[in-house]
Parts: sequence; structure tokens; C-alpha cells
Amino acid sequence: MTTPAEPDPATPAARHSRVHCVALCLVSTAATGAGLLLPAALGRALDLLLAEATATRWVLYCAGLVLLLALLDACQTVLSGTVDARTTAWLRRRLAGHVLDVGPRAAARFGPGDLVARLVGNAAQAGTAPAARATLVAALAGPVGGVVALALIDPWLAGVFLTGMPVLALLLRTLSRNTSECVTRYQEVQGRMASALAEAIGGHRTVAAAGTADRETARILRPLPALSGAGHRMWQVQGRAAGQAVAVAPLLQLSVVAVAGVLLTRHRLSVGEVLAAWRYAVLAAGVGVLVGQLAGLARARSAAGRLAEVLTEPAPAHGPLRLPPGPGRLELRGVTARRGGRAVLDGVDLVVPGGTTLAVVGRSGAGKSLLAAVAGRLADPDAGEVLLDGMPLRELTHDELRRAVGHAFERPALLTGTVEDAIGLGPASPSPARIREAARTARADDFVRRLPQGYDTLCADAPRSGGESQRLGLARAFAHGGRLLILDDALSSLDTVTEAHITQALVSGGRCGTRLLIAHRAATAARADAVAWLDGGRVRAVGPHEELWRDAGYRAVFGESGQSAEEGPS
Repeated sequence: MTTPAEPDPATPAARHSRVHCVALCLVSTAATGAGLLLPAALGRALDLLLAEATATRWVLYCAGLVLLLALLDACQTVLSGTVDARTTAWLRRRLAGHVLDVGPRAAARFGPGDLVARLVGNAAQAGTAPAARATLVAALAGPVGGVVALALIDPWLAGVFLTGMPVLALLLRTLSRNTSECVTRYQEVQGRMASALAEAIGGHRTVAAAGTADRETARILRPLPALSGAGHRMWQVQGRAAGQAVAVAPLLQLSVVAVAGVLLTRHRLSVGEVLAAWRYAVLAAGVGVLVGQLAGLARARSAAGRLAEVLTEPAPAHGPLRLPPGPGRLELRGVTARRGGRAVLDGVDLVVPGGTTLAVVGRSGAGKSLLAAVAGRLADPDAGEVLLDGMPLRELTHDELRRAVGHAFERPALLTGTVEDAIGLGPASPSPARIREAARTARADDFVRRLPQGYDTLCADAPRSGGESQRLGLARAFAHGGRLLILDDALSSLDTVTEAHITQALVSGGRCGTRLLIAHRAATAARADAVAWLDGGRVRAVGPHEELWRDAGYRAVFGESGQSAEEGPS
């Protein structure tokens, strides 16, 4: 069940782009029409001048048409640039919003680097398609109008020209097909290189520590020969088509001029009509314009196909319902979640009573982070369902879900803005007093106040350790409250004293509601009301830490063999 479609903030821009496309089509068609009238006016003026008759009116017509063509060309340039910019902006906004809606699945399928390449380069290429399609009508009207004008001057002229048209049509068809294949290959290789570069930048510390910068550079640039080959192939196709067109078009023009000369000697055409016939032959053979436009459309179509691959990745659907009153009881029923063809969570049944703290522990790869994501609907299970106070998360509206469930992560993203903005980021901005209260709970207030502008310091200008970043992420989760707070390894970079203070604040309840902690330390698990022990994607046991500690397998999760619960590592 989905919520009613909300207004797309990009819709006005898209509507304006459609208006500009219509205007561009009209302007370009008008320019083509003026271009088709000009040879006839020039021919008429020439005939009058040769006959020593008054030709002032026709000379003024020619001058007016030239000025009109200049004006229409300027308008066409402005409109084309406007349509390209608006369409590109709309595509980028839509793609970025969809990627954020899809969540981690998008990055897992395409890779961050490839997504950036599509968002930046492919969106710009695809954004040229509407303007190219709008002007394509005028580009086709020029040759068609030229042939019609030749037929009006004399049918023999049109007949001579049309004998070579099948060759030109075949060239255009071959160009369109071959260019699409080359451009698609080129863009795919670009995406692979962008992904490799993003991986290297994300792991720059590892690369520097291992001393493998040269090796990583070689890995990033390994597809370069394939990129070069695809690029050369693309330009070869276009160059060959343009060369063939240049070879064929002049022959057709010369044929038309030759026939027009014969008709002139037989007094069937005037000198002005011969001039007009030559200009119309040039317009009719305007394959160069079509070659460029078709090549641009092919690039835009290939880029649009890469954007469509991302946009067809389904985003989670939300329901129309709101939560009933309740303490924040979390329940997982038969939850199965697969990654890479493997069931990371396999039929998990788990209940967290409202207002309590549950620590989730397990060896690496047991599915703890995936369980946290599923519990807060950052990911959907492949089977089973998750309920909060008896309401399936799928049935909740987006805003209701995000107000009810808070998250804190191991590496919180502190987006651009001030420290106060970073803590207040959410569906609704908390008051400054609430932000500072949350920062004190997260033990972040002291170091924030030591920053140059305190809470007004830009995050980019706020030097901080990994633990301080985690505390800001915790403060953000505390500031927004909600019925369910999920901490996915959000205490891992804290010192033991700070962790103890924050864990105690969580366990004591207050405004935090129900708490789900992904824990790696025995001390953290010991402070929780209960512990869920994940093993091999299943819940092996649920109970107080002291009781589970008697099991050697449970102690092994923390790297311990025989200590008591009180002696467990902190």
C-alpha cells in the first residue's frame, strides 16, 4: 500500500522546460522557414536587377529575412541552452532523490563512483535530448523543404536530387545504430573507472599505509585502453559518416546545378531561379546538420538508458497509516534477509518490550547491522515483517516512520552546515535547547563549546576525532527521540568512561523509548536489560547477559573463555 503521490518539487521546472521546448521547436521551425524563403527572394531580386527593373522591395525582403534569421538563431541558442540546463537539473534532482530513496541497494548494485558518473556526466548528456528532439523537426524540415522548393522550380531538379536520397538515408541509419553502440560502451567504461577511483579515495589511508599508490593508480587506469578504443571507434563512426555524406552531398548539388544550367539554356529557368535552385540543393543535402544532431541524440539516448537503470531500481513504498499509542514494542516475525544470494538473517523471531534496552551481539558476519537496518526499515526483509506497537513498518507513512525511529551509526554522516544543523538534521528541527540537552546526554557539549564558534561552527571547520563524530551522531539521535532508538555500533569509537555514561543514560530510559544496541563489548551488553545472541543469521538465545555468560560460545563472541560476567571485558 502506498501513500498518495506528493508534489514533486521539480515539477514546475519540468513544466517550464516543456514550454521552452515548444518555444524552441517553433523558433527553429520559423528559422528554417525563413531560410527556405531567402533563396527565392534572392533569385527574384537578381532577376529584377538583371532586367534593370526596380528591385528595392525584394532587396529589402532579403535584408529583412537575413535579420530575422540572425534574431531567430540567437533565440534558438538561448532557448537550447535553457532547455539543456533545466532538463539536466531536473534529471539530477530526480536521480539523486531516487538514489536516496532506494538507499544502500543503489550503491551496492552500481557502486558509488558509477552513481556519481551517472549523476554528473550522463545526466548532462541525457539533458540535451529534449532540445535536440525539438530542433530535429526543423533539421528535417530543411531538407524536405529544399526538395519541395526544387520541385516547385522544376520537377526535373527534384527528380535528380531524389535519385541520391536513398544513399543519404542509409548513411544516417548506419550512423545512428553504430553511434549508439559506441557511446554505450564508452559510458560503461567511464563508470567502471569512476567506481575504482571512488574506492581508492575511500580507502586512501589503507593505500598510503600499504604503499600501493602506484598499484592503485594502475588499477584505476586499467580500463583506459578500452575507453580510448571506444572513443576512437565513436569518432571513427561519426567521421566516416560525415566523410561519406560530404562526398555524396556535393555530387547531388552539382547534379542539380548542372540540370538547372541545361534548363537555363533552354529558357525554362531564369538566372535567379538557377541561384535559388543551387541554394535549395544545399539545403536539401544538409546531411551535416542531421549527422551532428543524430550523433547527439544517440549519446543522449545511451546516457538516458544508464539513468533509467538506476531509476528502475525500486524504492521502498510507504503506507498511509500512523502509529497507535504505545510504548515502542518492537517485533520481528520470521524475518529473512539475503545479501549476495546468502541468507544473512534466516527466519529471525525477536520481541523487544516497549521501554527496554536490548543489546544484539554476535560474531562478525552474524547479521547484526542488517538486523538493525531491517528493524528501522533502512532495508526491507525478503520475507517476514517488522512491527512497532503492533503496526507493520511498511504500512506507516514515511514521516511517521522517521519520527518514530531514530538511528545512530558507527560512522555518522555530518553533512554541510553548522554543528547545530548536523545535530538537528531530521524530519522536524528540534529547538536549540533540545539540541544542547541531547549533546550533553551524548557527552558532546563540552568539546562543541570549545570549537571556534561553538554550535555555530561549520562541520567542515570543526576538527574532531572518530569518537567525537560518534558523539555528534548520538546527539542527533537523542535530539529527535522517537519510540525506537537503534544504535548500530554507535559506541565503538568511544572511550570506556564515555561509553559507560552514555549507556547508563540509555538504560535509564527517559525520552529514548525502546533501545536496540548493536554491541561488541561485554560491558555494553551487561548494562542492557536483555541480550539477543545472533549466530549464523539466527537468534541463538535471548536473556540477561549474566545468564548467557555461562555459555562458553557466548563468551567466545567477546573473545573470552572463562571469566565471570563481572570480570568480562569493558
